[in-house]
Amino acid sequence: MTATKTITADELISRHAADIAFVTEVQPATTLEGFSEQLATVAHRLGKTWADIQGAEELETAGTYLADAIHSTDDAERAVLVNRAASYLCNVDEMVEEYREMTD
Repeated sequence: MTATKTITADELISRHAADIAFVTEVQPATTLEGFSEQLATVAHRLGKTWADIQGAEELETAGTYLADAIHSTDDAERAVLVNRAASYLCNVDEMVEEYREMTD
């Protein structure tokens, strides 16, 4: 069995904040709350009503997990929720690159 690497909220933000900020046209988030808010905007902008980029619905799912993580008072549960969110963000860099190409 292969061990899965656990990602922290800080690592998640560090990995994706710049791409998310490009779409939202604001400074990259530094907190989980800020990242979650920006992710909601990105999900909308990359979704069917704006750019219609394939896979954008996964961003909404990630946002749901992050919102639950923010409100969790249990550290173990919070870690699980952040990692579930991370699994739905694995292609966000490709989605943002497609968005960049559309807006150039």
